[in-house]
Amino acid sequence: MKFLYNLGIKIYWYLILIFSTFNKKAQLFVEGRKNLLDQLEKKINSNNTKVLWFHCASLGEFEQARPVIERLHRELPSYRILLTFFSPSGYEVRKNYEVADWIFYLPIDTKQNAAKFLAVVQPAFAFFVKYEFWHHYLSELKNKQIPVISFSAIFRENQLFFKPYGGFYRAILSNFQHIFVQDSQSLELLKGIGLRAVSIGGDTRFDRVKEIVEQKKDFSIVRTFKNNEFTLVVGSSWSPDLEVVAHMINQFANPIKLVFAPHEIGPSYINEIKKAFSKKKLIFYSEATLENVKDQEILVIDNVGMLSSLYQYGEIAYVGGAFDKGLHNILEPATYGIPVFFGKEYSKFKEAVDLVEIEGAFSVKDKFEFAQKFQDFYSNNEIRIEAGRKCKEYIAENIGATDKIISFCTRELQKLENDNG
Repeated sequence: MKFLYNLGIKIYWYLILIFSTFNKKAQLFVEGRKNLLDQLEKKINSNNTKVLWFHCASLGEFEQARPVIERLHRELPSYRILLTFFSPSGYEVRKNYEVADWIFYLPIDTKQNAAKFLAVVQPAFAFFVKYEFWHHYLSELKNKQIPVISFSAIFRENQLFFKPYGGFYRAILSNFQHIFVQDSQSLELLKGIGLRAVSIGGDTRFDRVKEIVEQKKDFSIVRTFKNNEFTLVVGSSWSPDLEVVAHMINQFANPIKLVFAPHEIGPSYINEIKKAFSKKKLIFYSEATLENVKDQEILVIDNVGMLSSLYQYGEIAYVGGAFDKGLHNILEPATYGIPVFFGKEYSKFKEAVDLVEIEGAFSVKDKFEFAQKFQDFYSNNEIRIEAGRKCKEYIAENIGATDKIISFCTRELQKLENDNG
């Protein structure tokens, strides 16, 4: 299995090299790793530096890492923070994140790369977020007796770790000093394969969204656009989501405002939006003023960075991705205490499963079901408010994962400092 793992890593790298000749994301993946170890060596002087290393696959995992990073940055100022990403989707968006001292791609997981990387960085503590389980890096960390934890992790019984032939992958998990999982099912799965250094830590994104609400920004243009009318906020939409929402909006007979935030802003999708809402009064945020926005029906957000604060203006939220790309962040709207709608593919997202079960969030299988359910919530304030209350309570009940991780980390770092002198 180790041979197959190493072979798979090499094949993956060669395929990325081929794709990089015509695919922008693959190109960024390759370009970001050129001379990477040399760059690290030039920038990090580990002899005089105590480093906390955080590794995230992409942007979603970064949002889980963020509350831990920022707490440790405040509470342990003598340590510096290295943040690495596997995917361009995370690195390219957060490469200028001001709290981290260094931000890099992670070199591909080979024995040579792992040994060189750790020799250069010499982290005092390592944090792997949610799904990252790299054999060579984790083995090398354990060999060097560098504490490493996984947090906000979640496991399912169909994963290789729990198959009869999954011994190699189970051994990877044994390299962690501790694994903080999100739920009891994950805890039981890991205990079932003999792991004992495991506990329920929860999901740090709950702490992050709490901070977002506390630090939310007010946008006067959006507030003026809303004009105290019933508002639907659509976040992180893709083409299938556009079709679902447009069908409802175009045939809706009652007064309504729509704040529409695409996941990606490109000419092709912008044209799709214009076409889908061609019979409505639509304005883009970049063109909106306090004078011209009030009488518009649809406000399209053609920038990034506003979405987490936009949900405060909604009576209902629709979050995109659950028809093809993968459901985006539903915790942000839920924190504001409004019901959340999304598509049918959500079973891999624990928070979505939980919120659907308690009737705070609602999955729709197609545009017709969304139109009907939206009308029900529009017409009945009582069920809408009750659903929003359930969302807000769910968030409140799950806050606190960051405290558990910080407590464990600071305790272990104190032991290391005591042992070293």
